[in-house]
Amino acid sequence: MHWYPDRIGDWFSSLFSGYLWHGSRTDKIVYITFDDGPHPIVTPYVLTQLENYQFKASFFCIGDCVQRHEQLYHRIIKEGHAVGNHTYHHLNSWKTLSTVYLDDVEKASSVIESHLFRPPYGRITSTIAKKLRNEGYNIILWDVLSGDFDLNRTAASCLKNLKKNTRNGSIIVFHDSEKSFEKLKTILPSYFDYLKNEGYHTAVIKHTASLSQLKN
Repeated sequence: MHWYPDRIGDWFSSLFSGYLWHGSRTDKIVYITFDDGPHPIVTPYVLTQLENYQFKASFFCIGDCVQRHEQLYHRIIKEGHAVGNHTYHHLNSWKTLSTVYLDDVEKASSVIESHLFRPPYGRITSTIAKKLRNEGYNIILWDVLSGDFDLNRTAASCLKNLKKNTRNGSIIVFHDSEKSFEKLKTILPSYFDYLKNEGYHTAVIKHTASLSQLKN
């Protein structure tokens, strides 16, 4: 289970400035992200929705899923979306030896060509974070959590949360996973309509030597 609330305040993210929590608050741009794929049923649905709205997103992929669904991974890239490393086996760094965790990230990097990294469950130790940054990774977190993974929440609750908390520069987390699929079918069209109506644009997250380049 994720330990973050639906929205991360700027005061909190400023305490952990080595991670990217959001983009510029000046521009009316949001960063839609999907974790845990690619999935042979859910990811094609997500890609179709993105195409319908002419939106771009960033997909933080599990290495094992990429290896099993390689064509789908390449479709994500071909359609202009970004990809990131989400470990090979979706490991929790709070419950895994650092050496084992880092080896898993490296294994994922053999099939995921990206220096964007998002830790599963949003959990990462300072030791692992330092090592990954030294290897050139940008660690990407978020400031808006959709809640689509939570079996105790309704799609209506997730949608209300998204509309309430989205603002300029928000990095928003969804999951292209089987557990989230039923809610996604309700949430995505309604939320994408909301973004269009509110005048938001979308962008992919790009690797940069300085996280401040995305925040400014």
